[in-house]
Amino acid sequence: MVSRPAPDQPETFRVDIGELVLTGFARTIDPDRVTAAFEAELGRLVRERGVPLAADGGARALDVLGGLPPLPANLTSRRLGQELARAVHDGLAGRGQAR
Repeated sequence: MVSRPAPDQPETFRVDIGELVLTGFARTIDPDRVTAAFEAELGRLVRERGVPLAADGGARALDVLGGLPPLPANLTSRRLGQELARAVHDGLAGRGQAR
């Protein structure tokens, strides 16, 4: 079941990531699989939990999401994409440091 955004949540939002540099991960990481898993997981999290930093309906730009936990270096491409999405969603939910 897909839940609808709460009435106080915007219907759409956009996340642009200019460049994502992954260091310390195995060379076997497949960027296309990381991207696909990231997009799927972030979409699921937004549908289910919304985007608290966008709850007021106003446009907001964040240059950096920092203060998020490090990720284990031994993740598969799919799992890395999912964990990255969770970290980004945590930042959009007000956990971490948004600038």
